Amino acid sequence: MTMPHSPMNGRGGGRGMRTFLQDSSVTEHQLARPTLRRVLAFARPYRGRLTLFLLLLAIDAAAGAATPLLFRHLIDDGIGAGDRRLVVVLATAAAVLALVSAGLSVAERWVSSFVGEGLILDLRTAVFDHVQRMPLAFFSRTRTGALVQRLNGDVLGAQQAFTSTLQTVVSNGLTIVFTLAAMFAMSWRLTLLALVLLPAFVAPARWFGKRLATLTREGYELNADAGQLMNERFNVAGAHLAKVFGDPARESARYEATARKLRDLGVRRALLGTWFRVGLTTLASLAVAVVYGLGGLQAISGELTVGVVVAMTAFLGRLYGPLTAMSNVQVDVMTALVSFERVLEVLDLTPAIAERPGAADLRAAVTARGAGVELDGVWFRYPRADEVSLASLESVATLRGDPTDDTLKEVSFAVPPGAMVALVGPSGAGKTTISQLVSRMYDPTAGAVRIAGLDLRDVTLDSLRGTVGVVSQEAHLFHDTIAENLRFARPEASDADLEAALRGAHVWDLVASLPEGLDTVVGDRGYRLSGGERQRLAIARLLLKAPDVVVLDEATAHLDSESEAAVQAALDRALVGRTSLVIAHRLSTVRAADLIVVLDGGRVVESGTHTDLLAAGGLYADLHATQFAHEPAA
Repeated sequence: MTMPHSPMNGRGGGRGMRTFLQDSSVTEHQLARPTLRRVLAFARPYRGRLTLFLLLLAIDAAAGAATPLLFRHLIDDGIGAGDRRLVVVLATAAAVLALVSAGLSVAERWVSSFVGEGLILDLRTAVFDHVQRMPLAFFSRTRTGALVQRLNGDVLGAQQAFTSTLQTVVSNGLTIVFTLAAMFAMSWRLTLLALVLLPAFVAPARWFGKRLATLTREGYELNADAGQLMNERFNVAGAHLAKVFGDPARESARYEATARKLRDLGVRRALLGTWFRVGLTTLASLAVAVVYGLGGLQAISGELTVGVVVAMTAFLGRLYGPLTAMSNVQVDVMTALVSFERVLEVLDLTPAIAERPGAADLRAAVTARGAGVELDGVWFRYPRADEVSLASLESVATLRGDPTDDTLKEVSFAVPPGAMVALVGPSGAGKTTISQLVSRMYDPTAGAVRIAGLDLRDVTLDSLRGTVGVVSQEAHLFHDTIAENLRFARPEASDADLEAALRGAHVWDLVASLPEGLDTVVGDRGYRLSGGERQRLAIARLLLKAPDVVVLDEATAHLDSESEAAVQAALDRALVGRTSLVIAHRLSTVRAADLIVVLDGGRVVESGTHTDLLAAGGLYADLHATQFAHEPAA
């Protein structure tokens, strides 16, 4: 028979220690009233398993409380009376209860794991799907690490509301009820004595818990600092910058300083945790000694039996651990609910781009009428910070709600099917903004953007993605193979399709010369390739997608002459038979455009062919003269 040596030995003791590592400041947080209803809505698909979970916890708590009672009868009625048969029966019953409790623990874990992992799946997929539909302004403002934390840390914290937190509350609550009922039935005096001793456990636990919570918070912050430093220095762009401008010794010293603080903090936490455990163990031993002493005197005087004294000391372990944990359960509950609220905060952000009910298929309209592009009286301003982001994702106290200026002002022009229009003008004129409206990264504030006569707000997003393709000046590639980067545009494409696209982009010879060919991993952001090679792979991806409308946003802006020539040849192939919108600072690349639209200050100030605009002597002629001052006029 095992005697309890610590009040934390009882069910719920381990969770009690975890409770005191939480930040008690969350109890001051005020939850919005609808939050609880939405939390319960996420649990609705699992209500059957949650009911089973609660039933298993109740049976387990009852079985645990029955074990000391069996020992009481075994000692008093079996050993004390010399009844060998009863001793065997009760010992067997205790063994069976132990096996039942073990089986119940496994079953509880299986059910809670199923519910918990299911909730994690539901929350993560909901957040991931929702974030994908946010506008570009959201991603330009949000710290990626903070957003990832919502998908990881906060989602895990949220699911605890239905697993560990629920188990802590129900299991400990039932254990306390069954234990106190049994103890009062055996000896109300010793039970009251046990409750009088409770503050000796709870008060130190709460004090140590606050200190541990403070050290834990400091550890989180230091780990975040170290992680941020590594993330910035170890990605390929950061590593390049550090090698060009940085000082390795200085960087190592900076990291070492943070790591040293983490070491010192770890020592303090370990020592404080040891004092906490030693203190509780000592108090538990004292409590057991007191109960044995007073109970033993009562047993000698005939007021109690020896079995009752042994059972009461056994019940101490099942009482102090759960009571200590339950004394601070509000922190656990609020921590889980605050995590839920932070997840819901992201889900409550309204995507700026939404598909209307009954939206039309743009591809059918393009097939019938051709892929003509039209901007009709378009005004546009970028959304305010408080319209697209969260202060908590930007590490600021509040988001500014000041209105932004109009980027585009009554812009109108049309591109016939199969024609090429070039957008030129000084930096900040609104060229890239127009390209983002045509691909519906944003919707216009006023006016309309149409393809094949349909307002883009009235077409399905899937058909729009299939119709419009974009190549920007910074070709982004994932850390994956060349084949998978290309198939991102068309997952079902065969290797023959990939080869055809690569040949069309004038980059097949390069890919074929690589040892692993299409299976070559391009590295973080494609940095294992040159800028021109990445750009031609982006064009190959465009050719594989085969869109009807092509948007080129400074696709050759940062290339050397040789790479520009190769990319331009690939672009010429990509634009054949397609409606194209080309943004370029180098006017030599747009001389052959069917229409050149000149923008300045968000307005169309000129439009026409290259020859017409030169003859007009306006802004285009000035830009041309600046770029080709030493060349004869074309």
